[in-house]
Amino acid sequence: MLKRITAAATALLMTVALTACSGRGNGSQVSGGTSGDITVAGVVYLEDQFMKLLTKGYTDAAAAAGVKCLTSNVNQDQSKETNQINTYVTQGVKGICIAPLNEESSITTLKSAAAKGVKITLCDSTLSNADFIVGGYTSDQKQLGASTGQVCKKFIEEKLGGKAKIAVVQFKSLLPEKSAARVNGFLDVVKTLDGVEVVADQDAWVQDNAVTVVSDILTAHPDVDIIYAANDGSTVGATMAVKNSGLKNKYVFGIDASEQIASLLQDSSNILQAVTGQDAYTMGYKSMEMLIKSLKGEDTGSEAGKIMSVDGILLDRADQDGIKTYLDNLSKRTGS
Repeated sequence: MLKRITAAATALLMTVALTACSGRGNGSQVSGGTSGDITVAGVVYLEDQFMKLLTKGYTDAAAAAGVKCLTSNVNQDQSKETNQINTYVTQGVKGICIAPLNEESSITTLKSAAAKGVKITLCDSTLSNADFIVGGYTSDQKQLGASTGQVCKKFIEEKLGGKAKIAVVQFKSLLPEKSAARVNGFLDVVKTLDGVEVVADQDAWVQDNAVTVVSDILTAHPDVDIIYAANDGSTVGATMAVKNSGLKNKYVFGIDASEQIASLLQDSSNILQAVTGQDAYTMGYKSMEMLIKSLKGEDTGSEAGKIMSVDGILLDRADQDGIKTYLDNLSKRTGS
């Protein structure tokens, strides 16, 4: 999920915590392995489901490679991120895999760490002017939108006779480039149908605000067939607004995945039809795996120095087995 979007308004401040990659106790080492004294670190910036999955990817990759590992959560605090990176450098950590808090202000500290010999990989980010990095993995925001768009297009063809009036709920005033990519990815697919018309386009990325905004859209445009919601907060909010309205034949398609969203896809109300979520676990695993390979002197192939894309996870109401598998994997990886 694009968690820095929703969490920017809702995250609670928490203290920075160091935990072992093995997940046992409060130590910072993984015993055994074949990698000698290599120690790596994984950094995230929120205590939410998305970041927990990133961290689990970090820790599983480190455990598989048999290296020592530290993890930390800087809780949306730029000074804590700076201090944590500097602490890792002082401790002699060989490499840092990080989901940076800010694509501009984080780069100075990371560049300084790299200049001191610490290897850096990125996760869920595309820092500009970051030629010092080993590489990393993130989501293709346009692919996320296009994935949901493919399901929506089929739905319009099969359920709505090829015609639909669509309302868009996005976050362009917060993160314009990411919002546009998700929306354009979706619309580029569905607007290949001549009968598709966008009749409303508003911002609302926090759940409670999205309930209000979508309720107003339904009042102003009672003929809307589909609401496309570009992040988790707007997806949940739009679904709740339609349910609260009591209106029939209004459907929601969205972006981002969570336990709550999966439950809405299972709900008998039949409002939320499909979402595409970011694959946080794979991003975390692959970014840490790349870091460790680089530290061991192994070939990272064509991925070296690049930010690679990880496809999203499609959850479709029509595939209830797939939703159950997602929930099972989520439970195993987050302990929920």
